[in-house]
Amino acid sequence: MHVIGTAGHVDHGKSTLIKALTGIDPDRLKEEKQRAMTIDLGFAWLTLPSGETIGMVDVPGHQDFIKNMLAGVGGIDAALFVVAADEGVMPQTREHLAILDLLEVPRGVIVLTKTDLVEDEDWLELVQADVIETVAGTVLANAPLIAVSAVKGTGLKQLLKTLEQILAEIPPRLNRGRPRLPIDRVFSISGFGTVVTGTLLDGQLSVGQEVEILPQGLKTRIRGLQSHKQKVQESQPGSRTAVNLIGLNTNQLQRGDVLTVHGRLEPSQLIDAYLKLLPGSPHLPTAQGGIKGGLRHNQEVELFTGAAEVVAFTRLLGVPQLKPGQEGWVQFRLTKRIPVAKGDHFIIRQPSPSLTMGGGVIVDPLPRRRHRRFRPQLISRLETLLAGTPEDLLLTELDRRGPLPIKTLIAECRLPTETATTALATLLETKQIFPLANAIDPKALVAESSKIIVASPGGWANLGSQIKTTLTDYHHHFPLRLNMPKSELKSRLKLESRLFNESIQYGQQQGMVVMTETGLHLPEHQLKFSPEQQTTINQLLIDMRRAPYNTPLPKEITATIGEEVMAALLDSGRLIRLSNEVILLTETYHDFTTWLITYLRQHHTINVAQVRDTFKTSRKYALALLEYTDEQRLTRRIGDERLLGE
Repeated sequence: MHVIGTAGHVDHGKSTLIKALTGIDPDRLKEEKQRAMTIDLGFAWLTLPSGETIGMVDVPGHQDFIKNMLAGVGGIDAALFVVAADEGVMPQTREHLAILDLLEVPRGVIVLTKTDLVEDEDWLELVQADVIETVAGTVLANAPLIAVSAVKGTGLKQLLKTLEQILAEIPPRLNRGRPRLPIDRVFSISGFGTVVTGTLLDGQLSVGQEVEILPQGLKTRIRGLQSHKQKVQESQPGSRTAVNLIGLNTNQLQRGDVLTVHGRLEPSQLIDAYLKLLPGSPHLPTAQGGIKGGLRHNQEVELFTGAAEVVAFTRLLGVPQLKPGQEGWVQFRLTKRIPVAKGDHFIIRQPSPSLTMGGGVIVDPLPRRRHRRFRPQLISRLETLLAGTPEDLLLTELDRRGPLPIKTLIAECRLPTETATTALATLLETKQIFPLANAIDPKALVAESSKIIVASPGGWANLGSQIKTTLTDYHHHFPLRLNMPKSELKSRLKLESRLFNESIQYGQQQGMVVMTETGLHLPEHQLKFSPEQQTTINQLLIDMRRAPYNTPLPKEITATIGEEVMAALLDSGRLIRLSNEVILLTETYHDFTTWLITYLRQHHTINVAQVRDTFKTSRKYALALLEYTDEQRLTRRIGDERLLGE
């Protein structure tokens, strides 16, 4: 499924050419027909000689409607770059060409229209030479040039054949299992309700599917789908798609919204990107002493991506400013959230006077924070994201995010599953990444992708540092607590349960943390008591050893050493609470269980009275001991007797 779009100066015959090729007039608005000029996006389709049906997007050529043009060319596979033979290259010819180049539209055909109006062959050759010179060094540098007349029909068959050839060279759109439809039109049909259209990316949609509109977060369901006015049960990536939605009004939606499935896309307010400024970028006023022209730090621009338009402020990274013709890194701070994905292209324009300044590609749609501007490590990471191999991309994502389930990792890197699987197998074999839990069978990478969590040494080091820092901070603030509760550590790290559990288990295997029933602590952490507290503790231990099975009541211990110190002794395992009324030395309890196991192996049963008499204690202490061993499944109760448990 392919979509092609027109580009070129106003009144150079784009819409007439579309109508001649398809039989469909793309000018649908009354004002467009009255003025004989395209104002907004128009849509058509045609069937190539091969039998493939392709979508066509017609864009306005007038400079006043460049924003509408930008909403239409974001999702095209190839361009029909139109130049009128009687006029040649004009201002919007150059601006549209610059936009196609910045968007890196993969293929194109240069169409010389209105040849029926040119009788002078020398003039026609001059125009052709001018066009070839104009496109030199751009994405259309090697594009075929076809001379046509939409009025007479000359050259149209050759144009269709050429279109078929260049589209055959374009690989099919990837299905990443994350459908998103940048909405370029919203309207209502009587009896059906709200309909949105766009070019479907990254996944497929099906009738009855639950979907979401971003950035609003509106939930809805698909009533029906059409592609080229034909009903379909399923719409494929790369196709022009009309979606009939249930329960939404047209006033809730607008051009630039994105239809997707819940949980697969998150609206962004910060975007990291690689930016190229056009050589003719407009000169702008700057602070006294600054270099005029180009792009300044914290400058306001209009950003266009997909079908969306948003005001943004630039945060230049690594350089004080960008001059016309220069390239560099930038973080955009958007005035409203928009849903975008890594690899999406964009255009920036100067708000007033309205001029195209440059464009580029998004490398990180969800940076976690505003970057410090002059950090070599940041630039290195962004460069890897932009141009790295699949292995580099996977490693960089793991370095940045820490351990991740393989399924999440593949989705975030926007790699085809087969490519990602091969790269992951290489990384595992060369030990550049590792699983947190068990060894991985490379054949199970896809089948078990949602279950297997992998990490890179750099990503694990970052997470390990967070764990250590968090525990160190907790130990500092609570020196008399041995452990930090697991739930509190999980909350501070902001990790989902399975990722947290596997990370902690791996950290314990590496000797980084110690995990007990009550929580976690660093191996080097020890309870630190003041000299006065230690003296009181020592006296308590002496007293409890004198009468190990007739210890003071918990409230009496608390009164002697203080609540915080008693909690520390319990947490560290030096004391053990058998019940609300009984606390023993842990060493006493271990001595008792050793005796109990030996006794039951010889005599098979024991009761409370026998424990009481043997250890010269009261029924309260004997009962607490046996009920606690019941809880630990060391014993099991049958009537008044206890037997060895599991």
